[in-house]
Amino acid sequence: MQYTQLALLIDGQWIDATGRETIEVIDPATEQVLGKLPMATQHDVASAIAAADKAFAQWRDTSALARSDILRQTGALLRQRQEQVARTITYELGKPLAEAMGEVIVAAEMFEWAAEEARRLYGRIIPSRNRDIRQMVIQEPVGPVAAFAGWNAPAITPSRKIAGALAAGCTIVIKPSEETAGVALQIARAVVDAGLPAGVLNVVFGEPGSISEQLMAAPEIKMVTFTGSTAIGKHLAALAAPTLKRLTLELGGHAPVLVFDDCDIDEAVKNITAAKFRNSGQICTSPTRIYVQDSIYEAFIEKMADAVSKITIGNGFDNDVKMGPMANPRRHAAMSQLIEDAVANGAKIVAGGQVIKGKGWFVQPTVIRDFNNQCIAANTEPFGPLALIRSFSTFDQAISEANRLPFGLASYVFTLNSRTAKRASDRIQSGVVCINHCQASLPETPFGGLKDSGLGKEGGIEGLEQFINTKYISQL
Repeated sequence: MQYTQLALLIDGQWIDATGRETIEVIDPATEQVLGKLPMATQHDVASAIAAADKAFAQWRDTSALARSDILRQTGALLRQRQEQVARTITYELGKPLAEAMGEVIVAAEMFEWAAEEARRLYGRIIPSRNRDIRQMVIQEPVGPVAAFAGWNAPAITPSRKIAGALAAGCTIVIKPSEETAGVALQIARAVVDAGLPAGVLNVVFGEPGSISEQLMAAPEIKMVTFTGSTAIGKHLAALAAPTLKRLTLELGGHAPVLVFDDCDIDEAVKNITAAKFRNSGQICTSPTRIYVQDSIYEAFIEKMADAVSKITIGNGFDNDVKMGPMANPRRHAAMSQLIEDAVANGAKIVAGGQVIKGKGWFVQPTVIRDFNNQCIAANTEPFGPLALIRSFSTFDQAISEANRLPFGLASYVFTLNSRTAKRASDRIQSGVVCINHCQASLPETPFGGLKDSGLGKEGGIEGLEQFINTKYISQL
């Protein structure tokens, strides 16, 4: 086993676990201890904040071209180190290696996209009412940023936050998930190896509550970007209020899928199945509530149950495996509860349904038909390999069900009728609507939710704008 060295990164210095309190990083497929992660103290976090604040003066004045070069080189290094980073993803998260290899490329693309956009943070001249006055708009970095990244996209999420902040001229203190620490550290090493000055990027791990409270209270921190649950996002928003920090929150989802009877059923099943069980369903954009029009309901269920029954589960390093374990025992236990509750409320299992005992936190990919809105999974994001299916009759009924919950991150529509596609995309309350496919996010596209699914955007030019202050200058 080749695993990465675990450490903190503060002001350009790598700090290992020697003489420190640590926590264990666990392989979810074998329950083997991969390594011991050093925990940051309050002094460490304070040092990281001070380093980011000090480095900001230099980094904000670094030319866009120089920032772009570092970001582009980071992307190149991640491509060169693709297999090493991907193997760490599989060790820490359990994701099949082929899937992990793809995630590393997307992470590299985050830096490459940001490198291109760093050179395009244009200002403008506004025609003046007075010929002696010049009116200018310029864009400036907001300042030091605190970032929090979850475990379920361990390469993509930290990369998107780091790349966006650095492209805009911000410095950053990031607390990635302790469960996938090695992946985040490999990304940080790539950025440092690309020539980033000390203090511009700082990486800390530790007790999430105390670290977040310390970062949120620090006046030096001007912005917070967070990916995680709605409950924690709302808590961070409350903590941000006293210092009026800017917030970008990518929170929980519960993605509806509307499958109309004029769709290509085979293509719909193929796309939905691939998206639902990718990363063992542990994705905030994962299709979860699947509503299928009456006339094709039985045919759809038969085809999807057949497709899901062919998914091979096991250790992500095995060549034929298509779905790995749950990331941690919390998700393993939650899946058992959600499946049992859905069945108790009258739903029927048509594929999978078993929480596997023994080493590793494995759950069969599961499809449940005829669910009702009383079951827990219909109201709480399953965040696992559980697909809920039921029928609908009319367009209005489908839209009503899609918008029923207070979440609005991603949604999916399958229809070959352009009018239906337009009407659905207009009326679904969601930050992302995909028609006839399930690719909800790319480096160049804006990503973020409505309602309880978040504030602001990540990715695309809209994501980069989150890290920018707009200044108006009027000169006589």
